[in-house]
Amino acid sequence: MRRSHLITAASICLALIVYATLAKLSGRPALLGHHEAYWVVVIERFSAYGLLGFLLSFLLPGRFSLACSLVIAVAMGLELMQAFIPDRDPGFLDVLQKAAGGTVGVMLAQMILAFLPRPPS
Repeated sequence: MRRSHLITAASICLALIVYATLAKLSGRPALLGHHEAYWVVVIERFSAYGLLGFLLSFLLPGRFSLACSLVIAVAMGLELMQAFIPDRDPGFLDVLQKAAGGTVGVMLAQMILAFLPRPPS
């Protein structure tokens, strides 16, 4: 996959995460409706940040700590920004779920990258 495609995919993923995190509660996208079970919301958060971590890891091959730091910084920053939106509430458990998802995505991508052939130098 080309680097420009990865940048585009990561940007779109980040834009969707920003929208879902900072949109008013009535405008937030919902997988199963606005009265979802809590575990569905946890899976949504985990997988969205997992995809972001996966894409960032492919953009930054061999830089595990940088990719993890970026995903965790995005999770913390967006959660803190929720404090300024009237009907949203930031939560520490939300940050942990998002950071865990992002870190798992980074680790999965790093494992895949370890088995891919390296380009000749």
